[in-house]
Amino acid sequence: MKKKFLLVVLAIIMCFGLVLTGCQNSNNDNKASGKKYTIATDATYAPFEFKSGSDYQGIDIDILNAIAKKENFTYDLKPMNFNGIIPALQSNQVDGAISGMSINDERKKTLDFSDSYYDSGLCIVTKSNNTSIKSIKDIKGKTAALKKGTAGAAYAEANKDKYGLTLKYFDDSPSMFQAVMNGNADITLEDYPVIAYKVSIDKNSELRIVADKKITTSPYGFAVKKGSNKELLKKFNDGLKKIKADGEYDKVISKYIKTGKSAKAVKPEETNIVKQYAPELLKGLGMTLFITVVAMVIAIFIGAIFGFFSISSSRVLKALARWFVDIIRGTPLLVQAFFIFFGIPGLSGLKINPVVAGIIAVSLNAGAYMSEIFRGGILSIDQGQMEAARSLGIPYRTAMLKIVFPQAVKVMIPSIVNQFIISLKDTSILSVIGIQELTNTGQIIIGATFKAFQIWVIVAIMYFVIIKLLSILSRKIERYVKI
Repeated sequence: MKKKFLLVVLAIIMCFGLVLTGCQNSNNDNKASGKKYTIATDATYAPFEFKSGSDYQGIDIDILNAIAKKENFTYDLKPMNFNGIIPALQSNQVDGAISGMSINDERKKTLDFSDSYYDSGLCIVTKSNNTSIKSIKDIKGKTAALKKGTAGAAYAEANKDKYGLTLKYFDDSPSMFQAVMNGNADITLEDYPVIAYKVSIDKNSELRIVADKKITTSPYGFAVKKGSNKELLKKFNDGLKKIKADGEYDKVISKYIKTGKSAKAVKPEETNIVKQYAPELLKGLGMTLFITVVAMVIAIFIGAIFGFFSISSSRVLKALARWFVDIIRGTPLLVQAFFIFFGIPGLSGLKINPVVAGIIAVSLNAGAYMSEIFRGGILSIDQGQMEAARSLGIPYRTAMLKIVFPQAVKVMIPSIVNQFIISLKDTSILSVIGIQELTNTGQIIIGATFKAFQIWVIVAIMYFVIIKLLSILSRKIERYVKI
């Protein structure tokens, strides 16, 4: 009965996961039967892309929707951190990207760009009550918060010595802005439309644009891997010309970027944050739990196999276990996730589902630690147990599985639960490959609302509740096995 129950639970978890992984953001409103593409974007970059309720919107999204309709193609939208978009293009994990990406010579080495669909430029941003920075001359010796891989980061790096800047890097715009508002940085460099939009929708904004002007100009373009997806690039360019000609392009721009003192930009719907975003956060939590549970089940098998290898009398098996553990523990989970999701497809040409890649990464990472937990647990049992069993003529394998291992499991339970908790929190790293687990969902919501403190408090509470329940369960299991 217990085995059947476990099988049913695992089946439910797998079905739940398939539902989650199947819920992709696609422009299903487009009923055309044209080709379908996967398009990457950074969904924390209002007004170009952000989430309002359950839908994505913004200048980039609306332009892409209009072009897709004109050129008879559909697409799946793949939100991910900006610093993961170019690797995703290079490894063929996505077909194209639209994310307020500036066209520059460095990016042209690895990417092909469309015609410019928007001319932007950088501006200096500081805290609203900081009166010491009035122009670019005043940024000397200051600390700059920067978003990785952006034009702002590139400009600061190129002028670091000239202005004596100290650079701090962040994965998304809301975190970068928060660093300035908290006083952890003096300035940030951001594209003018983005910060102008933030200031315009927030009457109590703690940020201001220095001198209210751009210090550089840069065109935005739709990107594909260099030499690839020429058909998609042509469709984007042709569609862009069409929507500019019929006035639809101007409608999109004016919808989000308004001019004049009385004009107000479109902003995300404002309701109770908990009520509005609870479904999205619960969905993100579901993905976190799904990846953690599936990965830990696999990790236990991996840990058991390599744990037994490590105590084997075979030198080959011992060496195999040692190298596996050393390689996995000697590299960060982030690097492992990048290698599996970007590296392997780049070498093989095959696409890997991000959820599958995430499960593999967490499984291998946790499996290496589980291997040591198994080895330590088995070695903690008095050697006399095995010697007594062998003296009675019991085969080594039977003695290990029936006498030593059951006792070792009791010792290992706290460490296994602890690894479960660690792996659950480690899933937050998987946002870099586009998995919308709990942390990434929080980042996307902050990108639309700019309410970082409130959202992170909610996310922290959700993590705490789950981990607290796991801790209670662990103690109950420990008491049960000691009976």
